[in-house]
Amino acid sequence: MSVHTDNAVVIDAPMDLVWRMTNDVSTWPDLFSEYSAAEILETRGATIRFRLTMHPDENGNQWTWVSERTPDPESRTVTAHRVEKGVFEFMNIRWEYHEVPGGVEMRWLQDFAMRSDAPVDDATMRDRINRNSVVQLARIKKQVEAAAAPSSDR
Repeated sequence: MSVHTDNAVVIDAPMDLVWRMTNDVSTWPDLFSEYSAAEILETRGATIRFRLTMHPDENGNQWTWVSERTPDPESRTVTAHRVEKGVFEFMNIRWEYHEVPGGVEMRWLQDFAMRSDAPVDDATMRDRINRNSVVQLARIKKQVEAAAAPSSDR
């Protein structure tokens, strides 16, 4: 069985800025509140293989994994998946960017299944992802909109 999540935010900023800032994996520890490190391991064409490390959780566990993502600037989409799956049987993510009234809608579509021996089930992880996506999307919106705002010293 597979679980699907769908979360989106509209960012009041030009498409090129939204695209550039959200696809620069090396800056994700600043863009996202949950990551303490992002290490680029390999680049093959447009595909980037990288390691993400989270800040320690309430039990002191510092989760880390390797993912790959392939941005397609022409279609304004990104396909990604976990290479090191950890507690997931699989985890696939699609990022979509659409110009809409008020800016750019950035949407995260995630499809996954938990391993049978994972500490949480599919529904629990779905709820965690949906709660955290709202937090992270709001943070990204704030940062990208701040970068798009005209500087007061110009």
